[in-house]
Amino acid sequence: MTRIGFAYNQKPAVSETSELEPSDSRRDDEEPPSTRRDLSSRNLLSSPSAPTPDGSLDHFAEWDAPETIDAVANALAPLGKVIRLEADDDFPAKLRAARPDIVFNIAEGLTGVNREGHVPAICEFFGIPYSGSDPFTLSLCLDKARTKETLAFHGVPIAPFAVATTVEDLRAIARGETRLLVPSARTPLFIKPVHEGSSKGITERNYITSAKALLETGSMLLETYRQPLLAETFLPGAEFTCGVLGNGWDAVVLPIVAINFGSLPDEAVPIYGFEAKWIWDRPENPLDIFECPARIPDALRAQIEDVVLRAYRVLGCRDWSRVDVRLDAAGVPNLVEVNPLPGILPDPADNSCLPKAARAAGLSYDELIQSCLVHAATRLGVEVVIPSEARDLLSDGHRDLNNRPLASLVVESSRAVG
Repeated sequence: MTRIGFAYNQKPAVSETSELEPSDSRRDDEEPPSTRRDLSSRNLLSSPSAPTPDGSLDHFAEWDAPETIDAVANALAPLGKVIRLEADDDFPAKLRAARPDIVFNIAEGLTGVNREGHVPAICEFFGIPYSGSDPFTLSLCLDKARTKETLAFHGVPIAPFAVATTVEDLRAIARGETRLLVPSARTPLFIKPVHEGSSKGITERNYITSAKALLETGSMLLETYRQPLLAETFLPGAEFTCGVLGNGWDAVVLPIVAINFGSLPDEAVPIYGFEAKWIWDRPENPLDIFECPARIPDALRAQIEDVVLRAYRVLGCRDWSRVDVRLDAAGVPNLVEVNPLPGILPDPADNSCLPKAARAAGLSYDELIQSCLVHAATRLGVEVVIPSEARDLLSDGHRDLNNRPLASLVVESSRAVG
């Protein structure tokens, strides 16, 4: 039986957070559920480390709750023996001792600009195959500016942008000394920390319509997050998020998720930021924020899928990712962000976008997780033995988006690996 190492970061209990938070840590909360119905997340939100509109940080927001970790382990179990490997200080020793045949990785790391690449890098050091993107792609995608530079070089549409590392850089943008227009009500900008995610340091204040607002909000963000800021032309059109499964030219886009800004309060800035995720969207009065499949014309869907897959391949993403796209004033899809470690909350009530898109494609949560492992195993030439009791689960009725039975993607063997 195939031995599957499962690498993850588990959210600490609220009582543990004050002891675990390093003073220089920065977390990337790339996808909280829209309603935050999971108890672990709500507990963290009530703790002193939770994000607040003034930019305070929730260091562990992207780590997974026990419910998610159990759901992933249960999904992997039909494909082999699952060995849980929490990505803590002892992870290298645990990995070396376990020597699994393949590692299924959802670990986000905690500190540094390369934190999402720590587990894959350690796997590579020990020569152990793993799922998902490599350390370079994970680090590249976490740096919004470097990502956009790479995409621009390859002709993938993005909004014009500039990077500010100091207050003087902000002043230069405000004076029109960069490729950006001077911020105004007619030519707004949007700013955000380079190495943080969509709920970190992103509030309605980041929508910039004056030089004064740029200096005030930008200075606050520089001081709070101690990292560069990305300033870009605000894209006024509709926003979408797209799940991708597979590799290379065989990669496919799952049904597109549209962000319904019409569900936000009147006069709200059309962004899916702090207020939408943590204030306006409550369990007792949830926002109807997502639409999947997106009701859009076929021509626009094809354009979005083209941009998404071009970015996926250019950045070297593997097995799965979630990609954010927004339309410019002319209706052209522009790449906003790529998340090669996508959120995978199992409860449909949590509105986690990749599982939502998979369900719209006819894949259950378990099949989504299994598909990622199967794509990784096929790419790496790792034999995954399907136990007889699991063959019905992966039978002809359970297919991927190319209409292939999931079982046909797994290399079956009569011998147990390892």
